Amino acid sequence: MEASNTIKITYREALKQSLREALQKDDRVFLIGEDVGRYGGAFAVSKGLLEEFGEERIMDVPLSESGFVGAGIGAAMAGMKPIVEVMTINFGLLPMDQIINNAATLLHMSGGQLNVPVVIRMGCGIGRQLAAQHSHSWEPFYAHVPGLVVLSVGTHEDARGMLAAALESPDPVIIFEYTSMLNMEMEIAKDVPELGINKAKVRREGNDISIITYGTGVHKCMEAAAELARGGIDAEVIDLRVLRPLDEETFLASVAKTHQALVVEDAWCSVGFSAEIISRIMEKAFYELDAPVKRLCGVEVPIPYPLHLEEASVPQVKDIVNSVQKTLKP
Repeated sequence: MEASNTIKITYREALKQSLREALQKDDRVFLIGEDVGRYGGAFAVSKGLLEEFGEERIMDVPLSESGFVGAGIGAAMAGMKPIVEVMTINFGLLPMDQIINNAATLLHMSGGQLNVPVVIRMGCGIGRQLAAQHSHSWEPFYAHVPGLVVLSVGTHEDARGMLAAALESPDPVIIFEYTSMLNMEMEIAKDVPELGINKAKVRREGNDISIITYGTGVHKCMEAAAELARGGIDAEVIDLRVLRPLDEETFLASVAKTHQALVVEDAWCSVGFSAEIISRIMEKAFYELDAPVKRLCGVEVPIPYPLHLEEASVPQVKDIVNSVQKTLKP
């Protein structure tokens, strides 16, 4: 009997394996953040790594995001390979000064002399009843900033392989990891392929409509596409993966094939990332369209605590299915 070339793994374990592999591969790599050591991480992603690698490489720090993100930036400039964990994206507001005014600008302000190869991981998204202080999908804030590479880990494959590519970048990288997916199990290749961090990916081929998404939208759109297929609608699903620099070539090629598009994201609609996608489609693929591009976004409220309201605040599978059906069969 041939051994399987795939393994079933949770999103959490895929993230942990990528961290362990990075620490094993390069002695310059270290993990720094709140509760990443003795507690094992707020979401148990780094559990056990302190015992394996010691306090010099798995560093617990005081509750000061501006302080420890700044320390990571300094370490990167000094030749280290820091992985900085910010517990949730809401706490990512506190080191905004360090990220935007320092990490993103130092290469330019030094005349190309200073690279800042820091990797900053942030817990992101909605779906664990963490309410308005620990939820939200604020990827558009960071994708707005030149000088940053902004990644969205919407699949187990990327959870396992994206970090290694990020650590090879000479520029600061923000990685968004989705807390609602931590316990989700999927099968992935046992041998991790080399994953670039400059291209979107077609997760499902289709001919009737392009569904463009990222983050938790990926698995919801894939599920919706499967349901639509049972009704005779052949949807293509594009996982953006890289929000900056944006790979527009992939989604423009998809729109040229299907002539219809729906953009799905958990982030709020106003000034959201979907607006950027739609703008580029209108600017560069307008004459390929058979109908206006639609978007399906989060409801513009602080994320509520009750489960039924939390679920109602972001697009769900049924919402994606309904939106596609209305677009194709008005």
